[in-house]
This record gives sequence, structure tokens and C-alpha cells, in this order.
Amino acid sequence: MHLLINIISIFSNTKKLNIFRIFLRNQHRILPFTLSVLFALILGCQILASPGKKTEILWDTYGIPHIYAKDTASAFHAFGRAQMQSHGNLLLRLYGQARGRAAEYWGEKYTDSDRWVLTMGVPERSRSWYQTQNASFRSYLDAFAEGVNTYVKENPNAIDDEVEVVLPVTGEDILAHLQRVLNFTFVVSSEQVAGVTVPESKAGSNGWAIAPSRSASGNAMLLANPHLPWSDLYLWYEAQITAPGIDAYGASLVGIPVLTIAFNDNLGWTHTVNTHDGWDTYQLELAEDGYRFDGKVRSLETKNLVFKVKQKDGTLREQTLVVKSSVHGPIVSEKANQATALRVVGLDKPGVLEQWWDMARSQNLAQFEKALQRLQLPMFTVMYADREGHIMHLFNGQVPVREQGDFKYWQGIIPGNTSKTLWTKIHPYQDLPRVIDPPSGWLQNTNDPPWTTTFPTAIQADKYPAYMAPRFMDFRAQSSARMLDEDTKITLDEMIKYKHSTRMEFAERILDDLIPAARKYGGELGQRAATILEKWDRQANADSRGAVLFSAWAQELDFDQTFSKPWSEDSPRTTPDGLANPQVAVTLLESAATKVEKAYGRLNVPWGEVFRLKYGKVDLPGNGGDGDLGIFRVVNFAPSETGQFQPVAGDSYVAAIEFSQPVKAMALISYGNSSQPGSRHVGEQLQMFAKKRLRPVWRKREEITAHLEERQVF
Repeated sequence: MHLLINIISIFSNTKKLNIFRIFLRNQHRILPFTLSVLFALILGCQILASPGKKTEILWDTYGIPHIYAKDTASAFHAFGRAQMQSHGNLLLRLYGQARGRAAEYWGEKYTDSDRWVLTMGVPERSRSWYQTQNASFRSYLDAFAEGVNTYVKENPNAIDDEVEVVLPVTGEDILAHLQRVLNFTFVVSSEQVAGVTVPESKAGSNGWAIAPSRSASGNAMLLANPHLPWSDLYLWYEAQITAPGIDAYGASLVGIPVLTIAFNDNLGWTHTVNTHDGWDTYQLELAEDGYRFDGKVRSLETKNLVFKVKQKDGTLREQTLVVKSSVHGPIVSEKANQATALRVVGLDKPGVLEQWWDMARSQNLAQFEKALQRLQLPMFTVMYADREGHIMHLFNGQVPVREQGDFKYWQGIIPGNTSKTLWTKIHPYQDLPRVIDPPSGWLQNTNDPPWTTTFPTAIQADKYPAYMAPRFMDFRAQSSARMLDEDTKITLDEMIKYKHSTRMEFAERILDDLIPAARKYGGELGQRAATILEKWDRQANADSRGAVLFSAWAQELDFDQTFSKPWSEDSPRTTPDGLANPQVAVTLLESAATKVEKAYGRLNVPWGEVFRLKYGKVDLPGNGGDGDLGIFRVVNFAPSETGQFQPVAGDSYVAAIEFSQPVKAMALISYGNSSQPGSRHVGEQLQMFAKKRLRPVWRKREEITAHLEERQVF
């Protein structure tokens, strides 16, 4: 009996279980032993097997929270608590930044962040967005915020003291964070506006949808594979949310209160960063106290904002920020008699969280598209598959209706002196590039335009405005399409294998030209380099010898000048090709070889010796690499102080799903499902990542309880 008491005790301390404990300890005074044991087992099983009207979080052994909520508000509350347990320090810091008060909380280094957030009007807009939510969904945001605050009250020592200054958080904080993430990081960032390139902060993705006609099992399949930085607001958080009307599994970015990539028993979707242009910079001609517009001088709107900056001695220094705005948007730079204004889509669309929530609640394609048609999500491709066998690619986004110009034109600075260049409307849902159930039976996107989602071509670029999306197909997209097109009956295991492909499409394309050129024009070093490249397996696996040399050569190239045959829409999957100047290419190869040999002592150094999978306390030989090389398994590495490279972005969350009965799913979150100091889940999945493995997704209660780490009831 003591054993039974101990087993029951580990699950909860609710009143009902406390009564049960009292009964167990006093059963010998109430009933004969046999009857008391029987009663105990019946009551205990009822309590453990049926959540009843409680809300609980079952944490599995990978730190994934499985939320079982009595109602929707309780689900949001529990999700807030769960995110705090896994990422509390990060979440509060992100919310502080979204308020535009990070410099006040944590000092000078956040000054630029605050200036960006305040200039973009994020805090003020979050208040209006909050009021615009319908009453029910607004209460759900409040519940998530309450979950955040309650967690800290109940676990005061679990959160760093320096971030507790953000408490309490509110529903407005959630919407401010949402804006900062979506509109002012993904749609456009301060670095993009300033023309600064941050190579280690690449945001990309792979997404596949496979129809029953191309699936070995006859079931549709979906591959979700976002590539984001492994830090800050880009971190993924994996979870399951079950409540009346919803049973969805997937992932969200930390601080977002709903799943943004998800699946249920009937359907699923993923997002990729699409070639969407949702922002423009306008050049204004300043005159008097305003700017010229349509032949007149129009006044600039001006706001004087004050924000505080924490000094090293703990005191606060006030800074004044003058925010000027034209009809286009806020002024982001000003020089002499010219200024630059920024215009961004989606600032009048506050309903994306509810849209994502309803996407996860959908049970068929019609319901799913009804949610999509709201067009609250400012960008991202939607790749979809379902149990009925439908697959879909939607070039989703709030695309401005523009009167002139192609995609390239709108990448430049736009004249701001006329209303003819000022867009005020977005294209409706029916205008967006979209395909459902193509004859090929497969769809792919690797951040390429929608025109190359499948072959034969299913979305004709000429039927859309020239500014809708550019026209190109890079090496990663070509590799993606090749793998899907070559296998007419793909199994779930094969899809997972293909997902981990480190084959360099660029190497396959160009080595037949580079190696002969090195034999012809190369000196002793060039000849040795050619030998290494001949023996290389053309992959970026840990033991691949030659990948480091080839990658170093690729870094030396100007891709616009490299090929004798540029990319062509007539041959989208076999171009570019050929070397425009073989002698120059060999000179660059010898330059790269010199650097590799000097740094690592030999030309055939294994890839995994140079490129490490290092995160937290884990340090393993790496595989995967830059998508520009045509590698499907993307890992973006940056130099470390040791002379090696370590991951800063790339494969982050992966889910491979087959819509069988029941659904089969495998997943991985590369850096683990927690960032809290001391958590054993930090970096724990990196071993599987290094071995190109995914772990099983546990969705059924019996599966979860069989791999239970902790149970919380409230």
C-alpha cells in the first residue's frame, strides 16, 4: 500500500488526490484490507486515467509539454506556464524588447533595439491590436499572460532576477512581441533597412507535401523543416495542445501563444520563408517643414518619445527619440534635403494568432482554406497535406497591389513624391499563386519562388503581376525537386532519409568542369586539389574528405560571374552550368587549397573535424552545410575562436508526418526543447541530429505516460 501511495503522489497534489492519500493511510480503520485495496485501485485509476475537469501538462522525457486542458482559456494558460518552464528567461527578455524598454531594463546595448521598436510604433499599435481582438480571443491572450505570471509566482527561483523586471506581462506584450517577430524581423528587419548583411542570421526552410499517388503507403505525407537561427526570437518550441475542439501537435516560436507549424489527425501544414516583398523604402524630397508629394508640400507628422537607458551604476538616463512620419510610414534616415520612409504590410491586420489557432482546429481542406482566406499572416509559404489525400502550396502573404514595376524594381528605393508609387491595398486570397493536387503528386519549396514548386510547372509566372515574385531556382531547390521526382513511391523512412541529404548539388553540377580545368591549368597544388575532389563523395557528412576544400573554393567565387551558362527558365533544373573562365576558377581553387592546408594541415581534412555541432556542452562532428551549395540538410556555420566552425542557424525543427490511421510522425528540435540554465533538455537532441535521426512523436496519452518525466495539474 505504501508503494501505491508513493506512485500516486508523484502525479499531483490536487485536493482530490489529497483526499485519496488520507483514505489510503486510514483504510485499515474503514474497510477490510481486500475491499480497501480494491477501492483504492478503482479510485486511483479513475484519477490517473481521466483528467476530468482538471488541466494538466504531461512532460515527456524530451521536455515536450503535452497539454490537456478543460477549456480553451486553460489551454492558453498552460501553454504560458510551459513556455516559462522551458524558456522563461528568454521569453521575458523578448517581451521586454517588444515593449521598447530593454535599454531601461538591461542597459546601453539594447538602445538600437528600442529605437527600432519605438520608431515602428510597436508598443502603441499593440494596445490598439489588443482592443481589436474579439472578446473571447482577447481572454485567451490574457490567460497565456496569466500563465506566464503564475509560473514565476510559484517558481520564484527558476527565473533570473534581471529579467523579472518585465513582470507582470499582459496580453498587449504578446501582441507587441508578435509584431516585432513577424512584421519587423521577418517581413523587414532594421538590418535590411540599413543595408547590412548578417550571414549567420539566415532565415529559410524546406517544405514538402507528397500526395498518395507518390507515397508507397498511399497516404499523403508532409515534411516540415524550417531553418532559423539557433538563438533569440527564432527559437522553436515543440508542444501538444489538447482541449475541446483541438488536438494539435507542432511548434511555435518562443513567446507566441499558438502553434504556428502543426498537424492533427486529419491535416497539417508547414511554413517556409517565401520570396515575398512586403516592404518598401521611399525617397522623399524635403521642403520647408515637410516633403513634396503630388506637386504639393505635405507636412511630416512628428512625435517626441522619451525612453530610458540603464547606466552601469544602475541609474537611468533619459533619451529623446523624434519619430517623423510621412504618408508612406516612419522616416528611417534623413540627410540634407532627403529622407527615407519605410512602408510595411500587415500593420492593420491584428488577427494572425486567431487565424493560426483556427488552422490547427481545422479538420479538412475547406475549413483550413477558410482560415487562410482571412490573410492575417503577412508572409510565408503554406505547404499542406491531409488524410483525404489533398496537398497544397500557397504563396501566402499580404502582397501590395502595385501599379508598376517588376520584382527587381521594388527591391530598390522607390520615388516617394507621387501617389502613383504608394500602395494602399493588398491582393485578395484568390490572386495569390496556389496549387492543389498537382498531376506530379508532389510539391516542394526551399525558399524559391512558387513557379518551381513542382514539375511539370503547375503555377505559371506569366499569369501573375511581374512584382509578385522573382524568377529563379537555386541549387537547393533543384536538389529538392530531384529527390522527389526520382522516387515514384516514397516511404516515410525514405522521406526522412532524403531530408538529411548533405549532397552538394553545386558540386554535382560543376566538378565535371572544374576537375579537368585543374588538370589542365593547375600547378602542383592544383593537381593535388583535383585528386582530392575526384575521390570526394560530394557530400558534407562528418567523414567526407574534399567538402572542406570545395566549400572554401565556393567562398572565393562571384556566382554572377562563375558560370558559362546562366540559370534559364527553359532549363530550370540543369542550369547554371559550366565555367565562364576555367583558368580563373583554378586560380581560386589553388587559393582556397592554400588556406585549407595552412589552417588544417591537409587538403582532405574531414568535414566533421572542421565543422562542429556545438551547442551548450555538446560538441560533435558536424554534417550538413550552406544551402547555397545545394545542400538540403542546411546548417549555417560561423567561425569560432578555435578556428573551427559551429552552427548558428539552419535545421531547427523537423517534423515528418504520414497521414495514416493513426498518424505516424517523427520529429526533432535540434538544440533541445529548453534554453533555461540547468535544464537537461538544452542540446540533448543534438546527438540524434548528428546521427541524422528523428525521434518518435508521442501523441496518445498511453504513449506519453509511458515516457513521462513530470505531471503537473492545476
